[in-house]
Amino acid sequence: MRLKSVPARLLSAVAAVTLLGAAAACGSSDTGSADNPYDLLQPGTLRVGTLTDAPPNVFLKDGKFTGFDNDLLTAVAAKIGLRVEFVGTEFSALLAQVNNHKFDVGSSSITITEARKKTVDFGNGYDFGYFGLDVPAGSPITGFGQLPGKRVVVVQGTVQDDYATKEGLDPVRVPDYNGAINQLKAKTADAWIAPAEIGEKSAQDSGGKIVLVEKQLSSAPTAFAVAKGNDALREALDKALDQVIQDGTWSRLQDQYYPGRPIPQSFKPGSGTVSYPPVKAGSAPASPAAGGGSPAASASPAA
Repeated sequence: MRLKSVPARLLSAVAAVTLLGAAAACGSSDTGSADNPYDLLQPGTLRVGTLTDAPPNVFLKDGKFTGFDNDLLTAVAAKIGLRVEFVGTEFSALLAQVNNHKFDVGSSSITITEARKKTVDFGNGYDFGYFGLDVPAGSPITGFGQLPGKRVVVVQGTVQDDYATKEGLDPVRVPDYNGAINQLKAKTADAWIAPAEIGEKSAQDSGGKIVLVEKQLSSAPTAFAVAKGNDALREALDKALDQVIQDGTWSRLQDQYYPGRPIPQSFKPGSGTVSYPPVKAGSAPASPAAGGGSPAASASPAA
């Protein structure tokens, strides 16, 4: 029996449907598609890798991720219509996880360095800070110059780790800030090189067991990290960051999390082109540390 021929019109219609289906399938996986312009893991949601134990910058309180960096990012994301989902991780893995698309963004007071630019892209700087030295109460150590030969603890992968290594201090590396704090409390470490704001808060919360003995202003800003090549997301976050600087959110969060900390005259948040309501502490002169004169001058205020 001979099969009947298929009308040409029917073949054309089938081909058209097939092509449309293929185009739709391709469109659904393209970066920057209409329903997912920022190439997020989940459209409409910014999945953020952060830490749980680094107050006042990033931490977990009553089951909620908060801190200056995370509250700022939540406000920034809202400007571009995104909700935020925070996930705790360790800093040593964070940048690789961002670039491997486990997270859309890294939020952990991440200092911009040339080495890190090889792994991730950074938005505009949103904060400054200080590089600090914490010691057990009663320690004779009063500054960075006394660290050679001492047992110095650092959080692995941070710029404090980089600094200690370059100075030949042979640091003890721990995965998180709680590990460093516990070593100081137990006096199994002589000193902790820390982001000064985190070190200062840790000393305040230690019941007199830890003291912050020295800090220096850093010239390196901190910024949110995104996967390399995701320019659409980076540019959208930068634009929204300028908006929350201009509308006063950035100043309010500075006052909330860093009360009394003046803004260095040399620091310009975001693109540097927008003005912001003054923080209560006002402005501070540019620090001589930015010129590279002290042990902490080239180090970062944060991670």
